[in-house]
Parts: sequence; C-alpha cells; structure tokens
Amino acid sequence: MDEIRGTAQGTAPVPLSVLDLVTVGAGHTASDALRTSVTLSRLTESRGFHRYWVAEHHSMPGVASSSPAVILAHLAAHTDRIRLGSGGVMLPNHAPLAIAEQFGTLEAMAPGRVDLGLGRAPGTDGATAAALRRTDRLNEGADDFPQQLAELTRFLDDDFPDGHPYARIHAVPGPVQATSPGGVQSPHRPPIWLLGSSGFSARLSGMLGLPFAFAHHFSAQNTIPALDLYRESFRPSEVLDAPYALIGVSALATEEEKEARRQVRAGALSMLRLRSGRPGLFPAPEEAEGEQLGPLEEEFIRSWSANVVHGTPDEVRAGLDDLQKRTGADELMITSHAHRGELRVRSYELIADAYGLPVS
Repeated sequence: MDEIRGTAQGTAPVPLSVLDLVTVGAGHTASDALRTSVTLSRLTESRGFHRYWVAEHHSMPGVASSSPAVILAHLAAHTDRIRLGSGGVMLPNHAPLAIAEQFGTLEAMAPGRVDLGLGRAPGTDGATAAALRRTDRLNEGADDFPQQLAELTRFLDDDFPDGHPYARIHAVPGPVQATSPGGVQSPHRPPIWLLGSSGFSARLSGMLGLPFAFAHHFSAQNTIPALDLYRESFRPSEVLDAPYALIGVSALATEEEKEARRQVRAGALSMLRLRSGRPGLFPAPEEAEGEQLGPLEEEFIRSWSANVVHGTPDEVRAGLDDLQKRTGADELMITSHAHRGELRVRSYELIADAYGLPVS
C-alpha cells in the first residue's frame, strides 16, 4: 500500500519522515511551538518527507502535543500532500469510539493521507493517567490493549456483526468511499500502525500483519530485538504482504557542530528533569551549560546524548545511514529538539539538503 510504503527521494536509502513533539523552549509559549509546527509541516512537505506524526503526551510543560487530533486538523488545513498521523495516540487513555470518530473526521478532512498510530502506554505519569481515564485501575488499559484494538478496528470499519452490543453504533464520519481508477467504490479509513518500545507491540503487529513503529529515540537498546521479533512474528494480511517497520530517531543538524552539542545537552537535561519528576520547558543551552550535576546525572546526560544523531549535516546523514543499515528499518522518522523553533526547522532543512531531497 502506497499509504504505508513510502518512496525514498533524492539519495536517501529509505523514506524520511517527521515526529513532532511540539517542543516548547524556556521563554517561549505553546502558541510559539504550534506556529513552528505549521512552518515545519509545510517545509517538510515541500522537501519530500513522507509523513508527519504528532505524539500524545500529558502534563509535560515542554511538550505541547497533548491532543494530537486537534493539532493534526490544524496541520491538515496548512498542507496538501504530506501524510499526517499520530505517533501515537495512547489507546488506553481513550474510548475506542472516540478515537474512531476523531480519525474518521480527520480522514474526511484530508482523504487518503491520515495514519492512526497507537500505543499501549499512558504517555504520562500514573496520576495523570488516572485523571484521563477517571479510574484508579491503571493496569486495565495496557492489559486490555488487544481487545481495545479489536474494538477500535471494528468501529473504523463499521462492521460489528449482527447481535453485537455495538452493532447499531456507528463512528461518524465513517469509512470514506474511495473510488478506484476503474470507477469502483470501496471503503477507506486511516491505516493502523502499532507503536512500541519493547517486544509486546512488535509481536502483536507481526501477528496482525500491521506496520510497526519502534521508539528507537528513547529505547535504543531494544531496537534490534524488537524489530527481529516483529519480522519473525509477521503474518501476511490484507494490509501488508511483508513486514514494514519504521524507527523514530532523534537527530539534530546545525551548521556548526558545537551548536548541535549545546542543544543536545539541553535536551538531555530536559529529559533528566522529566525522569526525576521535575518536568519543565526545554532549557536554553546557557542554562544547561551552567547546571551543576553529580556524577550519575552527568552519566545520564552522556548516555542520552550518545543516542542523538547530531552535528553537521554530513555527520547527521552518515549517522542516519549507519543506523538504517544496522536496523534494516524501512523508514526513518526523525524527531529534532532544540530550544528555539527556528533551529528545529533549520535542522530538517539541512538534513533534506544533505540527502538532496527536491525543493518544490
């Protein structure tokens, strides 16, 4: 399916895509970050990136992407061709019917270019997850993920069997009636992707014959085992006849390598604060350079920074190419983090230039 299997452009070995966390830097606002997302979506569309996904996070001041469907609707109004999707919607946080309605609406707005990526983690801390779900049974969503996925798929396809309690319930807008070149109409709805950072979703994706997206950018040690498990578990389906896996990779290109190092250290400090229960805005590099850290904290900064492909455009291209060869990924989904929005936009522009992607 063309909507899943992208086509590499320029000299990129595989399609390149975008994962946007709508980063909010210190001294800036969520409105600033969302304006950057519009600029970035239009730039990457013009340079031939394949898809643009937004990730669901909650209760994180530096990440303004708590409502992917709302952001995607906004981006759909400012783009024409690039695929738009969730990377992902955290299924346990929502009723399957609500997701089907949201993404059915997006599909009606931007027919044929919407992806529905789903995760089984809450995308936040336990207390926030409880507030989202209005329940204290926080393990319920993850444990029930396969059943929730099956229910969501039924709502998207509008095909609950007769006698099912939901048979008379319809997600509206429902499947769009797509017309083939021969004039035959058939229902079309957003393709489902499963997201993961370990083996559970990798195996489930393979068993269901679905495309798989792995979060290499924060779970690098599990990347190759998870991709191997996905490929070993894969069974051909109506969706795919062979496995298709993309990986999310953190990358930042700047004209000068020193600036890339400064921004990556700031990003690592932001993650350290998040992991320590102190989430905040993405710090300025000057703040990160002046932060007094202990040995264990410095080791975290070093380890996290080592997993970010960063430097000059040629250095970033070499790092991305090496990663693709090592993992065999069918697509690279790049997420770039910097204190200022213009640096994020410029990073994608430099990466596009390094691969010779077309300008349109």
